[in-house]
Amino acid sequence: MSMSNHNQGGRKAVIILSGGLDSTTCMGIAQAKGYKLYPITFDYGQRHRIELDNARAVAEHYGAQGRHKVIQLGFLKEFGGSALTDDSIAVPDTTKAAEHTAQPESDIPVTYVPGRNLLFLSIATSYAEAIGAEAIFIGVNALDYSGYPDCRPEFIRKVEEVMAVATRVGVEGGPIRIETPLTEWTKAEIIRQGNMLQVPYHLTTSCYNGQAEACGVCDSCRLRLKGFAEAGSADPIAYRARH
Repeated sequence: MSMSNHNQGGRKAVIILSGGLDSTTCMGIAQAKGYKLYPITFDYGQRHRIELDNARAVAEHYGAQGRHKVIQLGFLKEFGGSALTDDSIAVPDTTKAAEHTAQPESDIPVTYVPGRNLLFLSIATSYAEAIGAEAIFIGVNALDYSGYPDCRPEFIRKVEEVMAVATRVGVEGGPIRIETPLTEWTKAEIIRQGNMLQVPYHLTTSCYNGQAEACGVCDSCRLRLKGFAEAGSADPIAYRARH
């Protein structure tokens, strides 16, 4: 079911759309708030490149494919430093990690991509200002954020402060807002809200390993499966294993 008919014209919002569960929920929320959707997706050489196809499918579902920007950021793969961009760093299998934890849980995981959300928000700001959008939606979460420093509320506040002084619209008194509607929700609460909005979770992926079937054992898969279980809902995507 396409959901593109509600929103013709009016206020604009840029949605940072990865093709995953959280960012797709943001699409649904932004549409429900009455925004015309301008999705932006980043191709940074990520291991889970299948999410680019998912993002295109989600944009089409919402009737926003003509406004969907896919931005090449290949230098992040050249930089490396993350299991998502460097093939020599393995994506952790959390079922095995739980058996013999080598690092304290508070450590930032190897799936953190250096500076990713800082770059994404900077580029999304440029897009938003160019098209006259008043808001940027990003699916960061302060509860299920896996330890990433660039998903914390204090990071978002600081970036918003910089945007206000770094853009023409900001200095002229109409700064672009960063909307983080998921920030205080558990994964189960996100899924329940998404189901109410008929968010197309069957078009999404969350797996870091980037196969046609999700692995079911990486941190992202585990958080997703736990969320669906707690929401009392069936995850509509295929998994090689469910733990």
